[in-house]
Amino acid sequence: MFAELLRSKLAGVGELSESQIERLSQHYELLTRWNKVLSLTSLRTLEEAVERHYCESVFAAWHLPEGRVSVADVGSGAGFPGIPIAIAREDCEVVLIESHQRKAAFLKEASRDLANVHVVAKRAEDMAERFDWVVSRAVRYSDIAGALKRLGRNAELLTGEVRAQDLIGFEWQEPMRLPWGERRYLWMGSSRCGST
Repeated sequence: MFAELLRSKLAGVGELSESQIERLSQHYELLTRWNKVLSLTSLRTLEEAVERHYCESVFAAWHLPEGRVSVADVGSGAGFPGIPIAIAREDCEVVLIESHQRKAAFLKEASRDLANVHVVAKRAEDMAERFDWVVSRAVRYSDIAGALKRLGRNAELLTGEVRAQDLIGFEWQEPMRLPWGERRYLWMGSSRCGST
């Protein structure tokens, strides 16, 4: 059911290969098992999970620039958007940053077969590396703004309605309305300082 629903929700937006759909299905199965003992996500229905977690994350992947880029997923939680980005874009090197140790354990298990994913079990503020892109979803921007500016020169946020003036530290493009649900957007921005 997951694979069929994912295909139908992405129809007209973009396509994934069968192997990519299978990997996302495996992630979903693992997520539902772990979610019974560790609160990884609050979404209750399959349709909601497919739209909010998987489709939105894949949409973000498709809007990253072509070619090899490094991506940091700040506050990765259950692996969103980082794991779907890594699956949809095998040319991206993705670092999942999660300070909650049990969630980081889940991420390590979920990404075990993904050669382009690395899990870091610490706070984003404690990271010294720099990335081409920093991504986040379902994290309050005010809580991660400093880390985003320090970690990368470009950012993608999957979020609801936000005023651009509240997203300090980056020059933001006009947000793209996501095809699923209402008042959901992809924000893309570049660091004002422009340094790497």
